[in-house]
Amino acid sequence: MMITRADCLALDAADPCARHRAKFHVPQGMIYLDGNSLGLMPEAAAERVQTALRQEWAEDLITSWNKNGWFNLPQTTGDKIARLLGAAPGQVIVADTISVNLFKVLTAALKLRPGRKLILSDHGNFPSDLYVAQGLARFMADGHELRNVAPEDVEAAIDDSIAVVMVTEVDYRSARRHDMKAITRKAHAAGALVICDLAHSAGAIPVTLIADDIDFAVGCTYKYLNGGPGAPAFIFVHPRHHASAESALVGWWGHADPFSFSPEWSPAHGVTRMQCGTQAILSLTALDAALDVWSDADMAALHAKGQALSRIFIAGVEARCGKHGLRLAGPRDMDRRGSHVSFACPDGYAVMQALIARKVIGDFRAPDLIRLGFAPLYNTHVEAFDAAVELADVLDSGAWQDPRYRSRNAVT
Repeated sequence: MMITRADCLALDAADPCARHRAKFHVPQGMIYLDGNSLGLMPEAAAERVQTALRQEWAEDLITSWNKNGWFNLPQTTGDKIARLLGAAPGQVIVADTISVNLFKVLTAALKLRPGRKLILSDHGNFPSDLYVAQGLARFMADGHELRNVAPEDVEAAIDDSIAVVMVTEVDYRSARRHDMKAITRKAHAAGALVICDLAHSAGAIPVTLIADDIDFAVGCTYKYLNGGPGAPAFIFVHPRHHASAESALVGWWGHADPFSFSPEWSPAHGVTRMQCGTQAILSLTALDAALDVWSDADMAALHAKGQALSRIFIAGVEARCGKHGLRLAGPRDMDRRGSHVSFACPDGYAVMQALIARKVIGDFRAPDLIRLGFAPLYNTHVEAFDAAVELADVLDSGAWQDPRYRSRNAVT
């Protein structure tokens, strides 16, 4: 039976996660379904950044490195994220970008497997991750190679020639979710290491890095974690590698004693050594405030809600838009999906622009996917229902055919 808007209102009224929405700035009249690209701004983040600007920078100046905890912010924020990843304090640190962090852990992993040359990934991986591996293999010029297979073939492709399995848990286009526990078990049995990109996982679905025995992970904080545009990324290193994993990209913040200013590299213990240069304190400050929103969040409840939001939207689109040739990307099994939904749509870019003009915000991914992300921390069941209704009206009315919606912006 088709769910109604009244049903969605009832679900919202009974939603145990609904209390979190009040912690965010939600633009009036907007249905924001792009939290998988940039999360809403937590109100506390704006206040905290103002304090950092007006007091910590303007008044306290250099003393803030100690007085206001600037120097320790990568560890402080890393420990807050660790709870959401099934990890413990001291196992996650915030620094740099995903691409930079991936380079760090990839070089560290390859160094731990010196007799092997193959990096295994899949065609659905985020292109930047593939570029990092391609660039590293070319730079090393000693036989290292990136091998890509279909996403569903990753586990079967693992053998004793593989040095590192490098995958993104949730496909950025289709939302298809890898079984990381099974992949890691197969990789370890073959003597390979595993790197997992959690860009579309952290804050959206339960992550269990230690229970799944994953070696390394990276992820961003500006999507579901709501850290703000360009917010720094994070690195996880399994404790068994804390004494041995060393990146090719090292710097003074990862030194065992950075203020000794020794001319020789001596790595700090554990994940701290994965830092490089001085970190972006204002961005870290915003992120630190944003992560406080998660202090009492129940990931199991949020995951269940995210699945419900996806189901409502998928059912609404398929019931109303089938005649327009839309096709669901990714699996129907919600346990095999992340928290965004993509539909292959003819003229998808123009359709999405028309939808955005109606203040239903999603995005487009080439060649033909309209993509909407459901952030269970703040999105509602009614928003999922209304987004499907608006999409149907855009298609039925032909509003997307307006020439202004066909002009491509730099960011899609």
